Amino acid sequence: MLKEFKIETNHKTELIDITAKVEKIVEKLSIKTGLCTVFVPHTTAGVTINENADPTVKEDILRQINKVIPFKDNYQHLEGNSAAHIKATLFGSSEQIIIDRRKLLLGTWQSIYFAEFDGPRTRRVNIKLIEG
Repeated sequence: MLKEFKIETNHKTELIDITAKVEKIVEKLSIKTGLCTVFVPHTTAGVTINENADPTVKEDILRQINKVIPFKDNYQHLEGNSAAHIKATLFGSSEQIIIDRRKLLLGTWQSIYFAEFDGPRTRRVNIKLIEG
């Protein structure tokens, strides 16, 4: 089963919690056990799983990734968004989460985050569910 949703980003870099959207898809399709793959089909965005309890964690992650990979650094790519490509490569384009008892098997403080590195934009997120 393959589902897709769109997400609007508002900043050049940001982490957006998409856990509720993914959970809604899993619940709607009534998958008892299986795997959920979250895939971002973009070369300047990614997906990650991290803490959801303290919003400063997201701020710290973005501040450090922007410090380590600055927007301007004598890159060769003509579009001017090489930093976004590098950040997306480091974060990755997919995450896989176990489904158990119709729920995503995330840790107590974990959420799924869409990672924008070249916004603002309209983006797509693909969800592939495998039952079993």
